[in-house]
Formats: sequence, C-alpha cells, structure tokens
Amino acid sequence: MMGSKKECQAALFYEFCLEDHVPSDHLLRSIDRFVGLDDIRKYLAPFYSDIGRPSIDPELMIRMLLIGYIMGIRSERRLCEEVHLNLAYRWFCRLDLSDAVPDHSTFSKNRHRRFRDSDLLRYVFVTVVTRCITEGLVIGQRFAVDASLTEADTNRQNSTSKGEWSRKLSIQTKLGVQFESIWRH
Repeated sequence: MMGSKKECQAALFYEFCLEDHVPSDHLLRSIDRFVGLDDIRKYLAPFYSDIGRPSIDPELMIRMLLIGYIMGIRSERRLCEEVHLNLAYRWFCRLDLSDAVPDHSTFSKNRHRRFRDSDLLRYVFVTVVTRCITEGLVIGQRFAVDASLTEADTNRQNSTSKGEWSRKLSIQTKLGVQFESIWRH
C-alpha cells in the first residue's frame, strides 16, 4: 500500500561529506588553494591566555573574515548566519555540519581587539601575496593605486570652492607620497 510518511523520524546514522557538496569550480575552492593559515596560532599565541575558557580558533575567524570581504557581507551578525547556513562557507571554514559557528559578538570582539592589536591582517595579507608570487600568479615588481577623484554634490550649501579643493588635494597628495616613501623604507 502506498502512503505518505506520517511522522518525522531522525536518522540514527547518516553520512554527509561537505567536500562532495561544494562544486569544484566554486570561488572559495580557488581561494583556498592560496590561503595558508597554518602559522596563525603561533603568530597569535602572545594574545591568548593560558587560563580560562577555550577560545575560538583564530584560523576560523580569519576564514570567516575572508568570506565576508570576498562575498561582500558587511554585517558580522549576517556573516555568522551565512556561515551557519551555506555549505560552501562551512567547507571553507573547516566546519562540519554539527560544529557551532561563533556568536557575532565574540567574532566582533576578536576582530576589534586581538586582530587589531596583533597586526594579524597585515601578516595574512603578506603571507597570501607571497604565496601568489611563489605560484607565479603575481610578479611582485609593480603595483597600481586607484586615486580616482569624483566631485560630489552632497551638500551644496556648505561647499568648498574648487580652488580651495585643489589646494587641499595637493596637500593630501604630498602627505600620501611622504607616507608611501616612509612605508617602503
């Protein structure tokens, strides 16, 4: 006799592999090849305490930040929700289906305190660029900066004359060149 299933019964055992559910041409798979975060725990060790509750893995936090930047997710609360729901994001973050995603407030505190104090994001950036140079994706000899200027008319009642605007721009440009020469040395 054919009939519909009357009650919901949870499976006793199930087999599910995230690897099988993330397409081979997914953007995060391409990025994952170049993101080596193996040394992060050693780099951040001075910023973590030996006592107290176990902390959230810093590699997970950085991988979540990368997803936020890459996918244009600005809200930390939304980012945590998206990582919770999206299988590709879970795969990139090395989370199983049963693993908990950090609370948005914990994520925010780590980003604003530990990561900022440690200069970690610069370290990750340099590591990824170095890896891209090693793989031949980037030559590393020249760089380009976008310094496009767009005149805005947001407040015409409190505007600055074009002559004064040009003078301020030249001062900012000089300061930018001075900063750039200091940064390179």
